[in-house]
Amino acid sequence: MNPRQLQELSTQSNESGFTIIESLVAILVVAVLLVAIAPVLVMSTATRVQAKRVELATGAAKAFIDAIKSKIVSDPTITVTLTADPTRKVSTSTSDYLMSSTLAPTTATKNTLYCFNKNGSLANPGCTSDLFYIQAIRAAVTGSDPDSGQGYRLGIRVYRSDADFDYLTAASGGKKAATFTGGLGDRKAPLVEMTTEIVRGQPSYNALCGRLGGCQ
Repeated sequence: MNPRQLQELSTQSNESGFTIIESLVAILVVAVLLVAIAPVLVMSTATRVQAKRVELATGAAKAFIDAIKSKIVSDPTITVTLTADPTRKVSTSTSDYLMSSTLAPTTATKNTLYCFNKNGSLANPGCTSDLFYIQAIRAAVTGSDPDSGQGYRLGIRVYRSDADFDYLTAASGGKKAATFTGGLGDRKAPLVEMTTEIVRGQPSYNALCGRLGGCQ
């Protein structure tokens, strides 16, 4: 092969490659794939963020319960009265043990909520939180005295610091905690709801009966 032929082959080789049309098609294919998977990636990230938020809210609720039991923070001022079952002499309704919107109102203002901050500190109502607000409600069966040694049932709702409190103060009431934590969550709903028994004084069977409305 003479030098002229070698030069022509080298020139053809240097000029080979993708055309503009081929490059545009490749870009278009990549863009379509990104558009297709972007919602999945966004939802996955949002779900992880919300799951972490619920985990932290659960820890805040447990820390608040410990603080109430040890009297680090004051007892809730909001009290609801439950009616004991006259046949069994105990309050057996499922809604009594859960945070029923009827028995434990969802209406709240920041002045009635406790604060849980990023540094792990708790503060009494009237505070400003940078992490969570906690709504605490005392539930007492008719005939019992939560301010005596009988104690009371404590209901807790944990809200994010940017919760929609204008909605919570509306006459329409509020929302329950979601059972599925997908997405970024609802600012109108609590992250966590739970109840527990708060014992005051010496634990005893009679005190337990008093909190339940009587025992047979």
